[in-house]
Amino acid sequence: MVLVVPERVTNAVRHGGGTCTLDLTAHPDSIEVAVHDRSPQAQSMRTPDRNDGTGSVGWPMVNRLARTTAVTRRAAGGKTVNAPVAR
Repeated sequence: MVLVVPERVTNAVRHGGGTCTLDLTAHPDSIEVAVHDRSPQAQSMRTPDRNDGTGSVGWPMVNRLARTTAVTRRAAGGKTVNAPVAR
């Protein structure tokens, strides 16, 4: 949780139009992290760049820490990235 939330929010602000909304929903065995941003572009896996510091390590990290990940386009525009994390 401590890594997934700031990674998703930072990514949404940086690449998703400058603003985002974070929703956290508690379930008996997980906490669902949902980040909504204004960009319709879906996430993509890229090879992390370890030489010049351009990143690309966040999405693979989220995919390993979360139970699943899902990117859904929103009818009002933009997308939502869901990542339930075990409690």
